[in-house]
Amino acid sequence: MALKSYQPTSAGRRHQTGYSFEEITKGSPEKALTMAVTNNAGRNNQGKLTVRHRGGGARKVIRLIDFKREKIGVPGKVAAIEYDPHRSARIALIFYVDGDKRYILAPQGLKVGETILAAPDAELKVGNALPLSAMPSGTLIHNIELEPGRGGKMVRSAGEAAQLMAKEGDYALIRLPSGEVRRVRIECYATVGQVGNEEHQTISLGKAGRKRNMGWRPQVRGSAMNPRDHPHGGGEGRCPIGMPGPKTPWGKPALGYRTRPNKSSDKLIVKRRS
Repeated sequence: MALKSYQPTSAGRRHQTGYSFEEITKGSPEKALTMAVTNNAGRNNQGKLTVRHRGGGARKVIRLIDFKREKIGVPGKVAAIEYDPHRSARIALIFYVDGDKRYILAPQGLKVGETILAAPDAELKVGNALPLSAMPSGTLIHNIELEPGRGGKMVRSAGEAAQLMAKEGDYALIRLPSGEVRRVRIECYATVGQVGNEEHQTISLGKAGRKRNMGWRPQVRGSAMNPRDHPHGGGEGRCPIGMPGPKTPWGKPALGYRTRPNKSSDKLIVKRRS
């Protein structure tokens, strides 16, 4: 995938970059595989704000992605590579031989017209899904299940890939993109290859309005607020926050605060992320 730059007709255009979309082969999504979504602007069913800085943005239609790869033993043909506004990766439209249609994450190197398969005896090639027990050590994988049959939960964003390090008894050791090494059951499925659209991280939005189109509203610094609105607020002029470390608007420590103090899955983590 290549990026495109713009003529500096304005300050926002000067350093802005965007997608060339040269890998996209189909514009509109498959209607049967879409679902309408309501923009709740970060509010729950009681109307209370539970996620800050969300709201507005362009209208989007959800594409239903097959993270489970549950068409075991049924070959499918890649019909198109499409854009998905709800994720950084591209998606691939698959036509199966039994007449079913599904969307999957498009790995790097997957081309229109290729055949993919999800099966324990599938060939070790990009786009195929196999259980970890059927893969050799060193394989690059993505869309990894944490529990058998529950669908892929890890390594699904653009350009990411995990590596199968070793197999020990009923578990496989996987090195995640963060550097964390984790045990996963060997009967869990994963897809071979690296997630496509690897240049997503180098995109420069260029202007604030482009962020607003993505559904993100402005964020205000806590030190610019009043004391009643944020622990960092108040003071004469630009003051230090007046405390050893930063806090959230609700008074919780913002740095060094353990977010998973008693997690049962901690025993499956061999090495923490760096």
